[in-house]
Amino acid sequence: MTVYFIGAGPGDPELITVKGQRLIRQCPVIIYAGSLVPAAVLEGHTAETVINSAELHLEQIIEAIRAAHEKGQDVARVHSGDPSLYGAIGEQIRHLRELGIAYQIIPGVTATAASAALLGCELTLPDIAQSVILTRFADTSPMPEGEALASLASHKTTLAIHLGVRHLARIVEELRPHYGDDCPIAVVHRATWPDQDWVLGTLDDIVGLAQAKGFRRTALILVGRVLASDSFSESALYRAGHAHLYRP
Repeated sequence: MTVYFIGAGPGDPELITVKGQRLIRQCPVIIYAGSLVPAAVLEGHTAETVINSAELHLEQIIEAIRAAHEKGQDVARVHSGDPSLYGAIGEQIRHLRELGIAYQIIPGVTATAASAALLGCELTLPDIAQSVILTRFADTSPMPEGEALASLASHKTTLAIHLGVRHLARIVEELRPHYGDDCPIAVVHRATWPDQDWVLGTLDDIVGLAQAKGFRRTALILVGRVLASDSFSESALYRAGHAHLYRP
């Protein structure tokens, strides 16, 4: 018996891996995050038990997995995006280890990747940014030492900020000293869902743009010069005259 932590992707039911889809369709037990995973992701399943974890607390989820384990039934534990990022799987895995229950993690498309695709941009450009920092806004729980937003912003590279749209004005003020008022910033609401929407502006005007859209939750904030720059060097990989293993 194995518990499969499956990344269902950001919203579009087609943005799930072939492996993730296969496991959902063959596992006899499915536990899915119903508040974030569209029902269409479960289409074609043959499970005898389907549980919406949005209605449960951690101990109830573990009890459901324990019951499946006693019956020798594999579990498709379906999370949104990629389960290794803000998926709260660490606490579940800790319990599984204590219970001696096997598990695997099946990666999924992240909200960051989906938002970049929606905006039609590359998040790492030569001369502009070669790093992407994924973080969240410190709201209900503090950030670990050294991970304050201002500290991360000091690197001036591409930032993807989760769970922060309600505090956008505060975020902007922390970013301004490091990126400048003219730095591009995007707020992407429910990327790849049917009601997806977004705004692209600068640190100087993004608060008003986002407020006009009414974005209050389920949105990702992307910050960085990569969002609006054509002034960068071409990569060495495809440069004529640059030899490598496949192009001597």
